Amino acid sequence: MRQRIEQLTQNLGRTIVGKADAIRLVLVALLSGGHALLEDVPGVGKTLVAKSLARSIHGRFQRIQCTPDLLPTDITGTNIWNPSSREFEFLPGPVFTNILLADEINRATPRTQSALLEVMEERQVTVDGISRPVPHPFFVIATQNPIEYQGTFPLPEAQMDRFTLSLTLGYPTEVEELQMLQRLAEGMSIDELQPCISQEEVEELRSLCSQVKVETALQQYIINLVRATRQDEEITLGASPRGAVALQRASQALAFLEGRDYAIPDDVKFLAPHVLSHRLIPAGGRRAKTIVERLLRSITIP
Repeated sequence: MRQRIEQLTQNLGRTIVGKADAIRLVLVALLSGGHALLEDVPGVGKTLVAKSLARSIHGRFQRIQCTPDLLPTDITGTNIWNPSSREFEFLPGPVFTNILLADEINRATPRTQSALLEVMEERQVTVDGISRPVPHPFFVIATQNPIEYQGTFPLPEAQMDRFTLSLTLGYPTEVEELQMLQRLAEGMSIDELQPCISQEEVEELRSLCSQVKVETALQQYIINLVRATRQDEEITLGASPRGAVALQRASQALAFLEGRDYAIPDDVKFLAPHVLSHRLIPAGGRRAKTIVERLLRSITIP
């Protein structure tokens, strides 16, 4: 399984140039059983990340282009009348997939955004009183532009809390951008990317990650950090208990990616800004990530 992890990382690196930390964070979200929120400007490769991951795990990929006129049934699916059988049949929506890309999720209305709440948490969709499970593994990558606010609907706290972590890809360096153009000139396409891991192996990796040891002292460190966000004067709304669970699971996944069967404080310190920042509502226009970094410096490391 360690070899499978290395193959998956290398496979993503073939199409995503110079984003080792971003690749690692996306894999942490995948293996911890959560979802990822990519907040960045257009054109830096957010869609490419989702497509490359889907091809690498030989999974089905679906994309939702979020717009104000998108309806909840456009995501979950709906019942349609079949004249030949004279009964209603369920037409599955794009949510019935392995890798779901919700592009520019903050352009969908709050009503449509809420259609993802159940499936992201419970891995099922309920339409007309009937619950239907989605395929496994199921992984949502949502994107949003943090600069453009016109015509957008900010994600509610309940929605943000369902993302295991948030990250930005950022602009490539000069060397990376040159390498990207050289690969383009060589005619390399994402269609040439070959699967390197099966969906069953992804589920097995998730099970292995959940077995990574987390000492009680490290769990207390996580709790102290999460509770500090609820008591800080610069934060209007702190992290929820779900945030503490997500931070522990993400730390287990990161430890596994690093080849360890135990988590360490450095795992928590690296992940905390990505796992907690998007769950907070800072006061007075302050940056949530800066506050989390300050809290990390103030809490005793076990």
